[in-house]
Amino acid sequence: MTPRRSFAMLAGLTTLALGASAPSPAHRDAESIASNDNRKTAGALAGSVLTVQLEARAGTFYPEGPTGVGVPAFAWSEVGGQLQTPGPLIRVKVGTTVKASIHNALAKSLTVYGLAPARGFKDSLVIAPGATSDAEFKATTPGTYYYAGQTVPGPIQARFQEDGQLNGAIVVDPPDAPANDRIFLISWWFTLDSTSRSGLGRGTMSINGLSWPHTERLDATQNDSLHWRVINTTPIDHPMHLHGFYFRVDGMGDGVVDTLLAPADRRMAVTEIVGPGQTMDMTWSPNRPGNWIFHCHFAGHLSYHVAMDTYEGVPHPENEHSHMTDAPHQMYGLVMGIRVAPSGPLAKAPANPRKIRLVVREKDNVYGNHPGYAFVLGGTPAEKNPEILPVPGPPIVLVRGQPVAVNIVNQSQDHAAVHWHGIELQSYPDGVPGWSGSGNDILPAIAPGESLTVQFTPPRAGTFMYHSHFNEFQQITSGMYGPLIVLEPGQKYDPKTDRVLLFSDGGPTTNVIAGPFPPMLMNGQAQPDPIDLKAGVTYRFRVIGITGDISTQFKFLDGDKPIEWRAVARDGMTLPASQATVRPAAMIFDPGQIFDFEYTPKAKGELAIEFGAPAFGAPPDKAPKQTRVEVRVN
Repeated sequence: MTPRRSFAMLAGLTTLALGASAPSPAHRDAESIASNDNRKTAGALAGSVLTVQLEARAGTFYPEGPTGVGVPAFAWSEVGGQLQTPGPLIRVKVGTTVKASIHNALAKSLTVYGLAPARGFKDSLVIAPGATSDAEFKATTPGTYYYAGQTVPGPIQARFQEDGQLNGAIVVDPPDAPANDRIFLISWWFTLDSTSRSGLGRGTMSINGLSWPHTERLDATQNDSLHWRVINTTPIDHPMHLHGFYFRVDGMGDGVVDTLLAPADRRMAVTEIVGPGQTMDMTWSPNRPGNWIFHCHFAGHLSYHVAMDTYEGVPHPENEHSHMTDAPHQMYGLVMGIRVAPSGPLAKAPANPRKIRLVVREKDNVYGNHPGYAFVLGGTPAEKNPEILPVPGPPIVLVRGQPVAVNIVNQSQDHAAVHWHGIELQSYPDGVPGWSGSGNDILPAIAPGESLTVQFTPPRAGTFMYHSHFNEFQQITSGMYGPLIVLEPGQKYDPKTDRVLLFSDGGPTTNVIAGPFPPMLMNGQAQPDPIDLKAGVTYRFRVIGITGDISTQFKFLDGDKPIEWRAVARDGMTLPASQATVRPAAMIFDPGQIFDFEYTPKAKGELAIEFGAPAFGAPPDKAPKQTRVEVRVN
């Protein structure tokens, strides 16, 4: 199995689960599985021993709230308590011994992970139907961990239906640290339908048991210090993206070992991959008030495909065309809303901004029967020719500290919104319709034929991007994105030495399980033109990922070995000296991630860039084909 795309993995997982079919609809009189916000610690603490009694039972999962669609699932509870997803939180201080009694009230065998000394998915305990077993471990190292249950045969990656909610968080605190954080656990539930045009039956992705717009609203005050723990119990990546702010990655784990990064190794990011079975500790501070979001940057993971009222991958049976309905937002799934209250006077609109006109354009039948989209800059020859559909959108070059007023003109047939990815700005122009802003001053989606002006002042120089934030699964994969470059005052942008490498999709995907899947593009081309460089000249490469539902494997090769280049920045933030190191030019990254590198070719010769979907260990005959681009050094 080659996991080229997040949704396509479901097909392979179904095989691993021995051909699991869609379960019967859940009944309203079945026991409800409540969402768990991971704030209450389970069990009873006596001295240095925490005793917890867990039980696995069948119930009905309501990821869109108690009035939404319910589906059958298994979940954890404390014995005698309500079923919940995630399961009861186990939280202890270092040195505590955790003694768990686990009862299997299911009609099938249950394998339990994470509660024995090996931890994570390394240890396992098999409990027969109706039986009770004990597990014990000593909490020796602070960090974020988890436990899980499995009822389907095969590897743990085969959990995605009935046992996809059998997960719980384990947090081990230092002896003298207060528990002043939040814990967010990602899970999923899916069925497949080979007769549907999407390949999906019904599915969801949830955070602490709920899917947007039903996820918890997180309230904070301006300048608070926020510490979050993220746990991914699904078998796929989730590039988690925070709007408007940087966060510091303090630690990463795999359920077995949680590594607290040394201060010099802690990185600042706006998008960070939390891989299958991984955990992340992060800290950030909202220094501007308003509404913000934290979400997975795979477009499919916040699309209608993960809405429970979706009919076989289509939001509404009558909505057979490609345009979404008029709604305040078009997000579902892995999204959390953050409301930051002001602690001082609100910022005023910048004076004398530079005016920019950005046109949203659409053209029918560019990708089969799907339209193509594009951004066009006002005042350019492209604006005068309605047939031009530039992909990617033109580079928008700004200056640090110089205010801009961007007039977004929607000439498409769909609603539109633009997110200024990575820019630290005020909430209203952030670009999430129906959410950005505060109080009654909320950003609307831009209707066809209408326009909207947003203002902001970029506070730092670096590489960013702009892209659609409405109907992203359709619009981003079909061309609505472009590079955004912020320069220092007095600095000039020279595309001869300043090279953008932007990776995206060549159109949308209808059947997300079986395909056909669009080609990956570099700077809008499936087979890019040769790149010419000069020996002795230093180049800045700005690498941007904005694919819809796929990771990118990238290599810059001299023969069969990667060249060496120096890391300069990540997500637009200049790296500290300890991280601005020379490294091989080979990496795998997810949508929403941005990297800057410097490279000086020393001699004339032939180099090459290769890019495509990652092989993820697949044998050569089954690995995705990589596109090769000639790089000529003169």
